[in-house]
Amino acid sequence: MKAVILDGFCENPGDLSWDGVANLCELTVYDRTQPQDVVARAQGAQIVVVNKVPLTREIIEQLPDLRFVGILATGYNIIDIECCSERGIPVANIPAYSTDSVAQYVFSFILAHASKVSEHSAAVHAGAWTACPDFTFRVAPICEIAGKTLGIVGYGKIGQKVAAIGKAFGMRVVAFTAHPEKYAQAQVEFVSLDTLAAQSDFISLHCPLTKDTQGLVNEEFLAKMKKDAFLVNTSRGPVVDEQALADALNEDRIAGAGLDVLSTEPPKADNPLLTAKNCYITPHIAWAPLETRQRLMDIFEENIRAFLNGKPINVVNM
Repeated sequence: MKAVILDGFCENPGDLSWDGVANLCELTVYDRTQPQDVVARAQGAQIVVVNKVPLTREIIEQLPDLRFVGILATGYNIIDIECCSERGIPVANIPAYSTDSVAQYVFSFILAHASKVSEHSAAVHAGAWTACPDFTFRVAPICEIAGKTLGIVGYGKIGQKVAAIGKAFGMRVVAFTAHPEKYAQAQVEFVSLDTLAAQSDFISLHCPLTKDTQGLVNEEFLAKMKKDAFLVNTSRGPVVDEQALADALNEDRIAGAGLDVLSTEPPKADNPLLTAKNCYITPHIAWAPLETRQRLMDIFEENIRAFLNGKPINVVNM
């Protein structure tokens, strides 16, 4: 059976191996594929695998041999799920592979803001400590996170992991989820979204991108936040209204933000957050440690093996 991976580079830039999958099928791997090349490259393949390359209805209908779609990620909004379901094509994602790495990354942002490590290191390397008359100095306020309130929007596996780490730091943890009754044993306080915005010192977003969550963090939400609050987004870029966030940062209505995702990736040069004050931005790498990508690769191989055995797993549309 023929399989093609259309954009494999981000998962495997050369430090992992595709051999496990190559041993199961006739595999072709492309580092990147432009939209106009998708149909030609996928033609004749029974298995098509993507990470961020969209598979629209128009494309899928031009691939008569297609029998299985694999995603090298958890999110599957780039796939026309309805079209695949109509044609009996299972779509399999990679669930829960990045819980530990994303939760770790959330606290990279939180601690960067609280401790100002990079700012103080830069000042030292610039000679400020050498010229200082005292044994210590501060270029920006630093704070303890113990005792602070951490608000978590979305309480899936990553949200739960972030909550556990927050608790370990001695933080008060509040959370908003559409179904708090599912988490009766959780050691957090479930509150309304308005309450979370108003009470939290740090807010971390862990919700999927849906019609209900798009633009969730908008001007109204930001207006409810504390002036010294810090926002973290490692979920999906469009959950945040980027212009509204940039305005809030530039007008000092909130203290800062840590963003690993943006609405368009890579961002356009005129994205207002690129020049906003007190805004850490990283290039969608919370999922990308070697160990995490190896876990993704292992699950991906199992997805392919299960499909070939007639019992597909991690299917999101059937």
